[in-house]
Amino acid sequence: MGSYVVSTKEEQQAMLKEVGLESMDQLFSEIPEKVKLNKQWKLPEGISEMEVMNIMEELAGENKVFSHIFRGAGAYAHYIPAIVKSVTSKEEFVTAYTPYQAEVSQGILQSIFEYQTMICELTGMDVSNASVYDGATAAAEAAAMCLQRKKNKILVSRTCHPDVIEVMKTYCYGNGTEFQVVPEKDGHTDLEALKQLLTSDVAGFYVQQPNYYGILEDYETMGRLVHEAKGNYIMGCNPISLAVLKTPGEYGADIAVGEGQPLGMELGFGGPYLGFMAATKEMMRKLPGRIVGETQDKEGERAFVLTLQGREQHIRREKASSNVCSNQALCALTASVYMAAMGKSGMQEAARQCASKAHYLQKSLEEAGLTLKYSQSFFHEFLTETPVAAAQILDALEEKGYLGGLPLGDREILWCATEKNTKQEIDDLVEIVKEVCQTWN
Repeated sequence: MGSYVVSTKEEQQAMLKEVGLESMDQLFSEIPEKVKLNKQWKLPEGISEMEVMNIMEELAGENKVFSHIFRGAGAYAHYIPAIVKSVTSKEEFVTAYTPYQAEVSQGILQSIFEYQTMICELTGMDVSNASVYDGATAAAEAAAMCLQRKKNKILVSRTCHPDVIEVMKTYCYGNGTEFQVVPEKDGHTDLEALKQLLTSDVAGFYVQQPNYYGILEDYETMGRLVHEAKGNYIMGCNPISLAVLKTPGEYGADIAVGEGQPLGMELGFGGPYLGFMAATKEMMRKLPGRIVGETQDKEGERAFVLTLQGREQHIRREKASSNVCSNQALCALTASVYMAAMGKSGMQEAARQCASKAHYLQKSLEEAGLTLKYSQSFFHEFLTETPVAAAQILDALEEKGYLGGLPLGDREILWCATEKNTKQEIDDLVEIVKEVCQTWN
């Protein structure tokens, strides 16, 4: 890591002279005035650490902290066993950034290798990388993996998370890839439209399991259609759902990606999160970032090494297929500890409770006056239509300390339940919703 040392006036003048300029204003003349920083800083006098802490605590007290959460849409409130933070907060692991030169530490390499192994078991794929920044980044990197000289188009289902679609769109724009969204039909990917769009120049197709509305689609048919068109099939997955649902490997996916936040990471105002990536052996050499392999040292003992590529940075930019420069090492370790602590049966139990509580919530909300928008099977999220403005329901819930579902329209709410939501919580939430709907009637 470099040090940041302020340059002297003399050094600044020497640099300006070298490039043929006379002032710093000339150097930055291309920057529009409206976005330039104000040179006149109006900073108050310095204060003590104790005074700063008092101010920060006062500001923090203005935050609304919800103890009852029924919102998902990509970030989920799951129970995190105490051992997870106990292990990951150890001094040996805590770092402000990903560890540089991981190859000098067998401990770091082993933690990454164990993470990769568990991700492969969870997704049913052959190989995993060390992780990337988040689920949306993983999806965009997966799309880049699929590109070929004569295949330069990426298809994405409209039923995917809007933010993921936007990130993929941005990546594709940046590397000159054609990007097209496949329309949805009744909460599903329109299969007829997909058939029409799967032309010979399509490199890959991305879809989510479950999709943004929580629905479980016909992933087998979509995979078959993509492979018949000689494209690559990318599945974005909720990792908790994989404990009970068919894996991407079982659906014939070429690449499996997803947001790893449910694996032991708190909501944390949006981060730091974790993007997991796994692929088949055929796609292995296109995986970006670090990959750790197992070998033996000269004494015949188990050892770990970075494999396939010497470093995680893709230094030869004109030949690189990725701009990944690091992995989320501490978040990946957190996911490893979570999965190890929960075990196969623990994760299955969490997934079953998510599904059963979500279905109980759905039935109860219908009895309270809401309507399920899509009747298809879902995991632990579902979309309802409301007889009153969604804001009325959500405001009433907020007053009682409940974070309700995500409003997707004036009269649509996307709800979520996890293993943390108790029956009493659900019943109390439903009573509040029922009262709002009855007042309107």
